[in-house]
Amino acid sequence: MSADLGDEGFSAFCAHVRACRLCEAHLPLGPKPIFQLAPTATLMITSQAPGRVAHSSGVPFSDASGERLRQWVGVTAEQFYDASLVAIFPMGLCFPGSVKGGGDLPPRPECAPLWRQPTLAHLPRLRLTLLVGSYAINHVLGPGRMGERVRDFRRYLPDFFPLPHPSWRTGIWMKQNPWFEEDVLPVLRNEVGRHFGR
Repeated sequence: MSADLGDEGFSAFCAHVRACRLCEAHLPLGPKPIFQLAPTATLMITSQAPGRVAHSSGVPFSDASGERLRQWVGVTAEQFYDASLVAIFPMGLCFPGSVKGGGDLPPRPECAPLWRQPTLAHLPRLRLTLLVGSYAINHVLGPGRMGERVRDFRRYLPDFFPLPHPSWRTGIWMKQNPWFEEDVLPVLRNEVGRHFGR
């Protein structure tokens, strides 16, 4: 499958992405690309892949991780799901399956190389991308330690803001790294607030 779609219109592009079946043989629940896009979006959230709950609902971040991320960012669900301002496009568009003992498998490696650049071409107003979790951070910024990237977030502004994944496990990490809540989150909320006129 090729993502070289030339001057294809935005709606046709989204339909093409939703019809993707590239990883079908590897997806335990089948392909179901889940994302949120509009050409007017100025803020993008790039995470790893939809979880099982998002796969069922068809809505990105419709789980406890999404609630935690919205708390970090300081937006309501209504603002978060305003596609005219916020694009949500993960590294892997489909639920990749789970591992024994809990947690999800990594995003399928075929997805981001196929879809990320063509998607960015349809977002001419994009100003800031939240890189949520190590898969997104490493893909965009190159290999490195997630905690160091998050702590050194100012280095990547104004284009990118690296963040840990908002899973329940991150609660433990936050207790071990109080600087995240004290130093990072206030700046994150301020940066995101600019996209909502705050």
